Amino acid sequence: MGVFDGKKILIMGVASERSIAWAIAEALHREGAELAFSYPNESLEKRVRPLAEQLGSRNVIRCDVQSDSDLQNLFNCLEASWGRVDGLVHSIAFAEKEDLQRRFSETSRAGFHTALDVSAYSLIAVCGKLARLFPEDGGSVVTLTYLGSQRVVQHYNVMGVAKAALEASVRYLAADLGEQGIRVNAISAGPIRTLAASGIPKFKEMLGEFGDKAPLKKPLTTEDVANVALHLLGPASVAVTGETTYVDCGFNIMGI
Repeated sequence: MGVFDGKKILIMGVASERSIAWAIAEALHREGAELAFSYPNESLEKRVRPLAEQLGSRNVIRCDVQSDSDLQNLFNCLEASWGRVDGLVHSIAFAEKEDLQRRFSETSRAGFHTALDVSAYSLIAVCGKLARLFPEDGGSVVTLTYLGSQRVVQHYNVMGVAKAALEASVRYLAADLGEQGIRVNAISAGPIRTLAASGIPKFKEMLGEFGDKAPLKKPLTTEDVANVALHLLGPASVAVTGETTYVDCGFNIMGI
């Protein structure tokens, strides 16, 4: 028997088989969870749907998190097919490439709005919609963040501000939804070669610095992050909420 036998969990943010969200999905599937997946547009549907089918998922739902109608449709689909949701993995973030390349002081108003909307508000919006689908004994929400929320990381720019907002949202959602037994936590993962990371300028240099300074002299993998996600989604962490857990081989503790 798996730890997640009979549990129904929504995965948001798979972009490819190298995604952290995909590693979490595979780990949940091995432990018996039934999964649903969302995708934001037709281009990503072509990647997400075949991956979801590998894990036997019949719920592959379009959801552009900037669309209130898409968010409502996500709720409607899950209510109709499942009737409840036990967990949510939120691995969604976006910033315009130009706003990552230019000086932070030159961030565009539209770019700032987009980064905050997609990367932070989306967690609030999805939790607001799905809270009614969680069972009486609650459930768990896990989102993905990064150290750039707390420290200046070159070229991370507006995404760092968005991740800071995401982490604050985790705390406020944890307080707001705690009476329903819904736990909300974040994982701050170190740099990993993913599709999303490829959009960050000088990512290779960032990865090299991580390898030099992290106390645990090992490459970080998506499976490392997935193992911690399983802990936060599962019964072993029933008294943990509102936290940001670092999975970065100890890089965050180091000074200059």
